[in-house]
Amino acid sequence: MVGSALVRRLESEGCHNLLFADRASLDLCEQAAVREWFRRERPEYVFLAAARVGGILANSTYPADFIYENLAVAVNVIHAAFEVGVKRLVFLGSSCIYPRDCPQPMQEEYLLTSALEKTNEAYAVAKIAGLKMVDYYRKQHGCDFISVMPTNLYGPHDNFDLRDSHVLPALIRKFHDARSARDKRVAVWGTGSPRREFLFVDDLADACVFVMRNFHLRKGNEDPLTYLNVGTGEDLSIRELVELVRGIVCPEAEIEWDGSKPDGTPRKLLDVSRLHRLGWSHKVGLEEGIDRTYKWFTEHCGQCGSGVRGS
Repeated sequence: MVGSALVRRLESEGCHNLLFADRASLDLCEQAAVREWFRRERPEYVFLAAARVGGILANSTYPADFIYENLAVAVNVIHAAFEVGVKRLVFLGSSCIYPRDCPQPMQEEYLLTSALEKTNEAYAVAKIAGLKMVDYYRKQHGCDFISVMPTNLYGPHDNFDLRDSHVLPALIRKFHDARSARDKRVAVWGTGSPRREFLFVDDLADACVFVMRNFHLRKGNEDPLTYLNVGTGEDLSIRELVELVRGIVCPEAEIEWDGSKPDGTPRKLLDVSRLHRLGWSHKVGLEEGIDRTYKWFTEHCGQCGSGVRGS
């Protein structure tokens, strides 16, 4: 999802000399293969968007896979980029890195100040390790590498598989299925009380390009942090989100809340003031973004089976 958005953003400016390393051509968990690819292709600028991601169910069921794959990707790509002298690298982390009971909105300085949320701890630990690796390679080797911590993402090419998707694409899929079936009942996990922030993926791609161009740690930037939050600075409750998705996809659906399922972190709202001071802010509102995402889903995945990935 993020990679395709970055390609759209770069091609819109006439950037066509792009190098790709998709899953079919390169396993980023294999160090030797990654090093050979970097030595052969010699990229100048790198966006490290690859990751294993998923919602509460996927994180809770496969924690070993989440920590291994995300650690391996970060270690292999960042070190290979250093070895061949990449000019700039942007590593994409996640708002999951912040403590479960973090003060809101979450500032960059709150990292590692208290315990993580248990339901996605493996993923968060791997992303924190990648962020710290970027930091330490800058300190020891002078690499002009930086990290961005995006909030919850959604948009075209999202994963709509109900077994391991995030909350927003899962809701789109559930309400779409209700719209297509005679049974209009939609079961939703939790109580609806947690609050979440959502960013349209094309806005993230725009932010990544902006940061690549404007946040240079070796050119007099007085901010000591090597990572920036990327989000909207606005959140809403899951209950409000469910009502919003229902109104767009299937207004006649009946919602059944399953309070026996976990809610996850009570609130995750990013403080995006640093990025705003640099001159960037999001453009796509949540209702518009959900509408655009659902239209993409119906065009590409609407007639698919139970496992729907926006590949």
